[in-house]
Amino acid sequence: MKKIGTLLIAAILVTISCNDGAKRKDYRPTSIGAINSLAVVMDKQLWEGPVGDKVRETFAAPILGLSWEEPLFTINHMPAKVFTGTVRNTRSVLVIDQDSLNLAHIKSDVYARPQRISVIKGRTEEEIIENLERKSGEIIASFKNLEIRETQKRFLRSLNKEKALEEKFNISLTMPSVYKVGKEEDNFVWIDRQILKGTMNIIAYTMPWDSFTNDSTFVRDIVRMRDSIGQKYIPGPDVPGKTTFMVTEKAFAPYVFPAEVAGRKAVEVKGIWEINNYPMAGPFITYIINDQENRRKVVIEGFTFAPATEKREFMFELEAILKTINFGKGQVSNKEIAQE
Repeated sequence: MKKIGTLLIAAILVTISCNDGAKRKDYRPTSIGAINSLAVVMDKQLWEGPVGDKVRETFAAPILGLSWEEPLFTINHMPAKVFTGTVRNTRSVLVIDQDSLNLAHIKSDVYARPQRISVIKGRTEEEIIENLERKSGEIIASFKNLEIRETQKRFLRSLNKEKALEEKFNISLTMPSVYKVGKEEDNFVWIDRQILKGTMNIIAYTMPWDSFTNDSTFVRDIVRMRDSIGQKYIPGPDVPGKTTFMVTEKAFAPYVFPAEVAGRKAVEVKGIWEINNYPMAGPFITYIINDQENRRKVVIEGFTFAPATEKREFMFELEAILKTINFGKGQVSNKEIAQE
């Protein structure tokens, strides 16, 4: 009997401890930082040497598919002694240290929520660089996913309520209310928002299920699809004696990657659009998503026109919107986004 009582007390203590832990977790502050900013915590000697070079080469690498070179992350370097107080609440953090340990791992919500702190250590600079090379893909994906979710949460401040996508294709996207439906056709919806010096745009349409069956012409078929949609639905400025419309840039093939969107197999396409017979261009990102239930491919695309302007944040917002796509169930709920 005494043994049973002891076990009961131990169980209660464990429960209280867990509950206390949950309460402490709830009181962690909200993380801070601009979208796509990265705090890099490492001493000056490492930062100015080969390790720092590798960090910049990896985390400030040019983003694929933009009009000109823009870095993956905006890096804010600081020594460890500065990483204290509210600075520790930065959302995305990379810690580099040379000491007796050789490791590379990612921690979540250490000082704030949501937060990712990636720690790279090594006994020598060579080991640190090896760990960076080995772990960088996973770390970048973790940071990017965190930034996507943070961007999506910011949409909740003022949501678009239009139903054009739902009525036309039985899909929905979660996006800010500044986006407005500008054009609707039988198999085409165009949504846009005005920005300084240009526009951010989202288009949606469908393709037959058996599209893109030939692997040897896959990229060419994607370009042909985009160009035909551009010619039919996306005109350029009026030019006497010339036909203007959106096409895929002719000089370079777009980047194509396998992807998963809304739990479905998909293809991600990044590249540059241009206007046939007119000097206009900009970046685009397209998702071609398998909708096997309805025997179709759903195509959603974001593109930006903003001449002489950096476009990283514009395209990142469009990517975040496209990744909220929901099939046949209305918008992804505010609660689902907020809890991610």
